[in-house]
Amino acid sequence: MTLQNRSYDVVISGASIAGSTAAILLARRGARVALLERRSDPAAHKVLCTHYLQPCAYPVLAELDLIGELEKAGAVRNEARWYTRWGWIEPKAPPGGPELPYAYNVRRSTLDPMMRHRAAETPGVDLLLGHAVTGLVKEDGRAVGVRVTHRDEGESEIRARLVVGADGKDSAVARLAGVPGRTHANGRFSYFAHFRDLPLKDGITHSWFLEPDMAYAMPNDDGVTVVAVIPDKKRLPAFRDDLEGSFLQFVRDLPQAPPIDLAQRITKITGTVNYPLHSRRPTAPGVALVGDAALCGDPLWGVGCGWALQSGQWLAETVGDAVTGRGDLTAALGAYRRRHRKALAGHQHLAADYATSRPFNPFERLMFSAAARDEAMARHMHMFASRLIGPLRFLNPVALARASAVNLRHRGTPARPAVADAGPLR
Repeated sequence: MTLQNRSYDVVISGASIAGSTAAILLARRGARVALLERRSDPAAHKVLCTHYLQPCAYPVLAELDLIGELEKAGAVRNEARWYTRWGWIEPKAPPGGPELPYAYNVRRSTLDPMMRHRAAETPGVDLLLGHAVTGLVKEDGRAVGVRVTHRDEGESEIRARLVVGADGKDSAVARLAGVPGRTHANGRFSYFAHFRDLPLKDGITHSWFLEPDMAYAMPNDDGVTVVAVIPDKKRLPAFRDDLEGSFLQFVRDLPQAPPIDLAQRITKITGTVNYPLHSRRPTAPGVALVGDAALCGDPLWGVGCGWALQSGQWLAETVGDAVTGRGDLTAALGAYRRRHRKALAGHQHLAADYATSRPFNPFERLMFSAAARDEAMARHMHMFASRLIGPLRFLNPVALARASAVNLRHRGTPARPAVADAGPLR
């Protein structure tokens, strides 16, 4: 049977994290899935990424049966410590209590091929490499398939009950479907590089909130650490004049700076000077969007990979019956849209506001300062930073009252100086 004559329950454009997740979980629910990837190389992977899988995504990784494979590949459990002007926030499990939730830091060069291979071996999934979506097939205003092109096979059509855009922040599926959305300007730019054998305290992720500048160092698999600087755009001219010198000096000047001069840099310094946030309606008639195609957050927070995994799971859970003819697809897409909005809209609103490159607002000062001074508040901060609770739970009256009480006990205590405990970490 030629590709032209194939018919599926679901056709997905994009075989990275979100697309592979949706394909695997939909196929397990009985759907026949065409998973399209415009790149022909099965090892292709995203380069501009934090390589950080938030703890909120751990249940999805477990459902995909990837935990053991990730650990075998050397993925690093993502504990973290965060620098603030009040000192370090260092979340720790309570004495005798359960360990804090975690997921993994793992390079996309490891993760993407792993997930693509898992999708390809899943019964019901046809992985079609080198196939790019060029148009939507519509009937009565509803998408019923896609037009695709392949270097050797030319143009063809694939019919399906549902078209899924998992094709990133510049989603062709979203554009072709006319999906409305909003763009939020980002007042920061970012550059990063990979270092091998970079020693970090406790071997865990470090983040620096310098208001408004940011930085992080995230240990990954194979002894590689991703170091990123995310300054205010006012510093961009100086970076452009001397990218390497500016990047390295920015890192050296960080409080408790990671000793990059003792490590081996294994990549060039790369990044982006303009990375706006995008929020799109995640559905249209016959269409669903997952991952960055639906919502592209600020890379500062490292949420993209986790939300890609989660949105792929939410889609499978809400439309799995309908795409196999056992339910109303329009109603199922409405359920997916509501779930996506409820889970992520609040986080994105706060991220878009902070992306203006402003200093902390009063609520942030209250919560961050208390988290640097109190273990319970540090754990509460960890739950929010891991996207395991939303803004309303993070800023609930009990948490605000506790933060206020903590800070009252420390009233008059000067903030710890930026140079405290500085120096190379072994």
